[in-house]
Amino acid sequence: MHTNRPHQRSDLVRIAIHAMSERGLLPEFSDRVERQLTTITGPAADSAPAIHDLTHLLWCSIDNDDSMDLDQLTVSEAIPGGAVRLWVAIADVDALVARDTPIDEHASTNTTSVYTSARIFPMLPERLSTDLTSLNAHQDRLAMVTEMVFNADATLAGSTVYRANVRNQAKLAYDAVSAWIDGTAPLPAAAAAVPGIDLQLRTQDGLAQQLRTRRHAEGSLEFESFQPRVVFDGERVADIHLQVHNRARQLIEEVMIATNTCTARYLASRGVASLRRVVRSPERWLRIVGVAKEYGETLPAEPNSKALEDFLAKRRRADPLRFPDLSLVIVKLMGRGEYVLEAPGAEPIGHFGLAVTDYTHSTAPNRRFPDLITARLLKAALADKPAPYSSAELDELAVHCTRQEDAAQKVERQMRKSEAALLLESRVGERFDAIVTGNAADGVWVRVLNPPAEGKVVRGINALKVGDKLGVKLLSTDVERGFIDFESVGLRT
Repeated sequence: MHTNRPHQRSDLVRIAIHAMSERGLLPEFSDRVERQLTTITGPAADSAPAIHDLTHLLWCSIDNDDSMDLDQLTVSEAIPGGAVRLWVAIADVDALVARDTPIDEHASTNTTSVYTSARIFPMLPERLSTDLTSLNAHQDRLAMVTEMVFNADATLAGSTVYRANVRNQAKLAYDAVSAWIDGTAPLPAAAAAVPGIDLQLRTQDGLAQQLRTRRHAEGSLEFESFQPRVVFDGERVADIHLQVHNRARQLIEEVMIATNTCTARYLASRGVASLRRVVRSPERWLRIVGVAKEYGETLPAEPNSKALEDFLAKRRRADPLRFPDLSLVIVKLMGRGEYVLEAPGAEPIGHFGLAVTDYTHSTAPNRRFPDLITARLLKAALADKPAPYSSAELDELAVHCTRQEDAAQKVERQMRKSEAALLLESRVGERFDAIVTGNAADGVWVRVLNPPAEGKVVRGINALKVGDKLGVKLLSTDVERGFIDFESVGLRT
């Protein structure tokens, strides 16, 4: 639908709904889902002896400023000798969302929440994902808890998994926590209101940085993706900000990787088939070698994550401006992440990008269906009951979840383009500083530095190389299709 009037937030919602429908995703909940929702009167409760009471611990959540679907909480304890005990609580969504119910069927169709700036399309109804199954502040909730003990050098001494009741004592946000860790802002008010939370955060940050250092030493890859987020002023798109990968995000990333690893190992130890999240050893490794050679670097002939990470780290230091574009090239050559069936006793495929052998998705059951599947497998194993899914079912689900995740990511990428086009549609004729990010048979592509947006050069200088800085003039935008067209107006030094 093309229109001559300026586009608004509601247009982005309409475009997103159409994009989801085209790709086999359900943008709305059915009447059957809504009817089931009316039968759920409150959060799940269970007083079985096997469920631990951990509501007294100083749990906190750290997520985006606007996140309401809280999946995980963390708390830690310093142990004499430099060791750390870490608990990670994951929302027990399965306690309210039984298998093969209408809500579960919707979740199993989409398999993920779809995040666009104009509207979030949640995998679960918001009454669940942002309330009854969310680990909200000052509310008792059922959770799956992974308890881990790390030695002073951050090696894992041991772990266990069990069910528990927990209570979020402080709902925190990445940017505010990171600013406090960096010493550029005070402790967030929600944390300051709970004596002892500051020590918790310091302990967890210290452990996370140790874990991060160890993973990179083993070859974990660190990329920098181009992920602009639109800022709205009512219906109007006011700005685009880039998401910064700060210390608080690193904290949560590291403890979630540790949790997912322990979950995978626990299921394997119980002889249970499971869904693993894998990134295979790159089949196009020699093309990655060729990319490194363009920068004067030599990589081994066989896939080697440590050598690749050393190359990436060197390029990040040498040219941070262009590093997101190099990251994208390498990510595409590595191949996508996928879900696979892991049969008991089988040789793990592993996750090349994270440099871990055992890895599943278990930490976001409000947002991802594979995590809900894993929770059901865990609960059955803990109760010594038969697995709720057969190997054949898990194999089929792995393929389906991978396909739907790809569809959701395509919708989100398409919407980022439409959002940028909307922001710039009133600025046709203006000039911007840009950098060339692609030069192929289909044209030359550039990334504008401010505001962060991507588009195509359709007129002007032809002899442009990836990495060139140049000035561009905005010729036109197409919000419906997410097109932004520029004219190059001269190279910059």
